[in-house]
Amino acid sequence: MKPLRLLLRSGGAVLALLLGGAAAAQSVALTGVLGSKALLVVDGGAPRTAGPGDTVQGVKVVSAAGDLAVVEIGGKRQTLRVGEAPVSVGGKGGSGGGNKIVLPVGSGGHFMTQGSINGRAVQFMVDTGASVVSLSAAEAGRVGLDYRAGQPVRMGTANGVTQGWRVQLGSVRVNDVEVYGVEAVVTPEPMPFVLLGNSFLSRFTMRRDNDLMVLDRRF
Repeated sequence: MKPLRLLLRSGGAVLALLLGGAAAAQSVALTGVLGSKALLVVDGGAPRTAGPGDTVQGVKVVSAAGDLAVVEIGGKRQTLRVGEAPVSVGGKGGSGGGNKIVLPVGSGGHFMTQGSINGRAVQFMVDTGASVVSLSAAEAGRVGLDYRAGQPVRMGTANGVTQGWRVQLGSVRVNDVEVYGVEAVVTPEPMPFVLLGNSFLSRFTMRRDNDLMVLDRRF
């Protein structure tokens, strides 16, 4: 669990806020809290530090402390917490119609983000070496997957060969981007996070922009 604890201290987790209404959907990511200031990524731009009273592209910071930030958009206040699942405010929101994901680098050089599987919140770590999305049996049970009905597969682990299950995820969501019908494997080995493998990543072109990973949807 050490990498996850380091991530939370560094504020590497991403919380997306989707804004609907008359304007186009706006993506807002809370990547950390630095003292009384929130570190925000708005619409995939560069990270911006904003303190109480500051406004970043229409998002006003009311307060920030610990792992919480209160922001105001269109006269409505929303409390954001580092590590929680994406939420939507106003309009249709949450439609998953986005095409770009921007992830800040976390501790140890890993790219971590909050997201969801079949609408249930999970913690992802990007793993370009994993052929498919991978999660533990405990996590699969928590998000309601009937993984034992999947295809049994043999998997090599640090403790030897064990049985896992190949399953199809109804949806995988990161920020305002949602992908449907994603292949995954479930392992009985404990894992502190879900590996975001190439069954999801292959739908995107990837590039590194300083301390950000940018994923642009291909299909």
